[in-house]
Amino acid sequence: MREYSTPALVEIPATENLAHVVFRRATEEPDAVMMRRRAEDGGWQDVTCRQFNDQVVPLAKGLIAAGIGPGDRVCIMSRTRYEWTLIDYAIWTAGAVPVPIYESSSAEQVEWIVSNSAARGVFVETEAHEKVIDSVRDRLPGLEMSWRIDGDRLAALVAQGAGVSDEHLRSRRVSATAGDLATIIYTSGTTGRPKGCELTHSNLLFDARNATAGALREVFDVGHGSTLLFLPLAHSFARIIQVGCIESGVVLGHTPNISNLVPDLASFQPTFMLAVPRVFEKIYNGAQQQAAASPVKSRIFAAAAETAVAYSRALDVAARTGQRPGLGLSARHALFDRLVYAKLRQAIGGRVQWAISGGAMLGERLGHFFRGAGITILEGYGMTETSAAATVNLPSRNKIGTAGRPIPGAGVRIADDGEVLLKGGMTTPGYWRNETATADLLDGDGWVRTGDLGSLDDEGFLSITGRKKELIVTAGGKNVQPAVLEDRIRAHPLVSQTMVIGDDRPYVAALITLDEEMLPRWKEQHGKPASATVADLARDPDLLADLQTAVDEANLAVSKAESVRRFRVLETDFTEAGGQLTPSFKIRRSVVAKERATDITALYS
Repeated sequence: MREYSTPALVEIPATENLAHVVFRRATEEPDAVMMRRRAEDGGWQDVTCRQFNDQVVPLAKGLIAAGIGPGDRVCIMSRTRYEWTLIDYAIWTAGAVPVPIYESSSAEQVEWIVSNSAARGVFVETEAHEKVIDSVRDRLPGLEMSWRIDGDRLAALVAQGAGVSDEHLRSRRVSATAGDLATIIYTSGTTGRPKGCELTHSNLLFDARNATAGALREVFDVGHGSTLLFLPLAHSFARIIQVGCIESGVVLGHTPNISNLVPDLASFQPTFMLAVPRVFEKIYNGAQQQAAASPVKSRIFAAAAETAVAYSRALDVAARTGQRPGLGLSARHALFDRLVYAKLRQAIGGRVQWAISGGAMLGERLGHFFRGAGITILEGYGMTETSAAATVNLPSRNKIGTAGRPIPGAGVRIADDGEVLLKGGMTTPGYWRNETATADLLDGDGWVRTGDLGSLDDEGFLSITGRKKELIVTAGGKNVQPAVLEDRIRAHPLVSQTMVIGDDRPYVAALITLDEEMLPRWKEQHGKPASATVADLARDPDLLADLQTAVDEANLAVSKAESVRRFRVLETDFTEAGGQLTPSFKIRRSVVAKERATDITALYS
């Protein structure tokens, strides 16, 4: 199949915008819980629709009084927290355009985004962020004002808006229409300067409403559903979930600290979660490592994992044939549910039934494991340029290992060269002040060129096989997609990141970094000194033998000519702060290749 589309369930009225929902819900369901935020005692405090409205209004009035006009850009530089959502909707209510900045961005990146977007104001979370802005302020003549979130610094802005009338605010709230610019999201990119992706009010509303009303209706369970955001709200994936929750009535929470994620999930008790595959890998690897402390527990976990995968695969057979899982498998599954799966579910709050995964492909084994353990991961696919979601698996039709079918109102086409093309009401009109990049992105019929390679099966399910620009061509002329190998190697508990190389080389090789959270348990099990560093272990025979199993497993997915022949363990991990990863955890290959030229040369010596 070369093309597949799904009819839209929801169309967006021309007068609609993102701010309307705050006032509509405050009027229609004032006492309904819209969000839960951290209380001073560390617990969770309900925020009703009326309360959220009563906080958005004075903040929006403050922006108007400060001189922010319709269509003006206002940046937000912060971690994921309640105030981000409050500020987002206050900016929309003032008729302006929020521009997100990752809180980890460098001064150079901040300068580019603020300058290129011609932002007049910026919200920063902390004093450290304030200093970043101050360090480039003299090169930003258009930036007239800034406000800090921490320390109740927003109170002064609220006070400034006391003289703005309700009628003036209403006129500003309705000033933006569906086709107007709602946000500019700068794509992190793996090369070059970030491009500002324009998304309209209609784009975000179309994507959110069609997904929550159709594809994910069971997940966005009005009156019962809740989720805890921990991915950066500067990223389109988290942003569309924020919009989807507020539009649909799902209770939304925020946590900025991913290192404290498990306790936060346990206390918040969401019904669904969203994450990138690396988070699910770490949850699985953490459970596996915890069980490895005891030989008995290790064997139980291994058997439970195999049973979960087998049970999930049996559910696929049942969906096709009506033949239920066998009695023996069902009995083992029930046993391990009490011994293993229930504890895993309890560790992330006890109520999570669904999870949405995006950003990269998850892998079949992990998808089957979690479904077999009672948490169904629905993989989806999209990009900033499609307001995030373009395809997704459904609770009622989940084909593990694929990215699902188009959401209502979207279409997927596979070009002659295998590139995935996307179209629908959620697709960007183009890049901010960049006609050349826009022309490269959109073809003559309005299809978005994703840069990804993929295929559609006979039911319209999309599978992503790699990136066009990341295709490796060995010296022998063999084409290799690194993602297939990298995803499998990274599934090993000890592996944090891996980059497959081999362009114009005689064979394929890999650079591997270690997950330092998993290393202490491994050192204990293998009799290594607790003080041993990654650098100490990088050439350790036991470690290399363990990692070789991951490489061997990955090589099963490809031909001999595409297989990884050699690998090298690096002493330091790839990180966003170090510049090797984008904020969405994609490897900046050119950066790594330059920094690790000596290691790469050694792989071929």
